[in-house]
Amino acid sequence: QVQLVESGGGLVQAGGSLRLSCAASGRTFSSGAMAWFRQRAGNDRVFVASLSWSTGNTYYADSLKGRFTISRDNAKNTVYLQMNNMRREDTAVYYCAAKIGQPVLFSSEYTYWGQGTQVTVSS
Repeated sequence: QVQLVESGGGLVQAGGSLRLSCAASGRTFSSGAMAWFRQRAGNDRVFVASLSWSTGNTYYADSLKGRFTISRDNAKNTVYLQMNNMRREDTAVYYCAAKIGQPVLFSSEYTYWGQGTQVTVSS
């Protein structure tokens, strides 16, 4: 079993930055994948970014490339999501997810989920 705990959400002004953290505990796996998804009110959960623990390769939603960066700290079993030049449309609940195997875009493929952290971007 893997437990994921997100932190770092909050209120930020448009154009500002925020960094989310996702700490993994319990069973950890060197061949797994971590990802961030977000869910706006009334909408489905959508892919933001993902990372392979074994290779370090990263993947992003096309619309977020250049503004968002996913990274990891292996020693801390923690994944980060750095969000820059934030926009009002970035307002959402952000979820951390994990799976065995390679990263994919589909939320249904991820086994473990955090509780989510609210990010609100004000104008």
